[in-house]
Amino acid sequence: MQDFLRRNHSSLTEFILLGFSSNMQTNVILFSLFLLLYLLTLLGNGLIITLIRMDSRLHTPMYFFLNVLSILDMGYVTTTVPQMLIHMVSKNKTISYNGCVTQMYIFLMLGITESWLFAIMAYDRYVAICHPLRYKVIMSPLLCGSMVAFCGFWGISCGLIYTVTTMILPYCGPNEINHFFCEVPAVLKLACADTSLNDQVDFILGFILLLVPLSLIITVYLNIFVAILKIRSAQGRLKAFSTCASHITVVTMFSIPCMVMYMRPGSEASPEEDKKLALFYNVISAFLNPIIYSLRNKDVKRAFLKVTGWGKASE
Repeated sequence: MQDFLRRNHSSLTEFILLGFSSNMQTNVILFSLFLLLYLLTLLGNGLIITLIRMDSRLHTPMYFFLNVLSILDMGYVTTTVPQMLIHMVSKNKTISYNGCVTQMYIFLMLGITESWLFAIMAYDRYVAICHPLRYKVIMSPLLCGSMVAFCGFWGISCGLIYTVTTMILPYCGPNEINHFFCEVPAVLKLACADTSLNDQVDFILGFILLLVPLSLIITVYLNIFVAILKIRSAQGRLKAFSTCASHITVVTMFSIPCMVMYMRPGSEASPEEDKKLALFYNVISAFLNPIIYSLRNKDVKRAFLKVTGWGKASE
């Protein structure tokens, strides 16, 4: 695919990623900060995956989806951050045309899959709270696996559409991308052609891939809150709400910046704002997810103590 796009529509063989700053001292500070964030992200998400696989009490639909989310987050940051770190301490800030296409596609595929996964996770919470007695029957392993495959289908197919409609445009120079990775809005600014059609495609896909899942999540949580209000016990209401609070926080951190980035016209985009938004839903979100999901989760804490041997898990 990369060779076809380059051969037929672009005279460029590489791009230059400008990143955050051209000042070496600033880049060294940013390098240290982002390296720490990246390592902690891998550690946190890797720990979540390990605990879920090692503790049989976490072999439930909720933690199955959380396991998938952690895998996506690790892939998500690894697609962009290592290269960003290298460019911060290197004079050579280039990325090949094929590398740019590959990075763009993998990033979009994982991000779109994650967007739909959030909707699936909201449905899981709905069944757990509103139909607790039928939870294990409804959320069967077959249904859970099919739901994840559904998310992956949207990621693979729509990521391909995004990438092809972007890279099929002619790129004849300049080749400097004012971003820290090959993201669609930043690359489109270099196209030697009218990108108004791309703006329309991005808006339509953004509606399908961001607003539709977000609308489903809002609808599901409205039903959940109605059910929670019917619970007579204050402790029961608090417990039910706490299981949803983490998910709502994560969805908000991911979806809002993505909508701003992909659903506004390219002419209204500011490179510096775009970099901050991308940093938030790409790096910061993946870093915070394991923290948010584990801080108020007794099951994860219990599994951690059991696996590390730092405490005796209550049976």
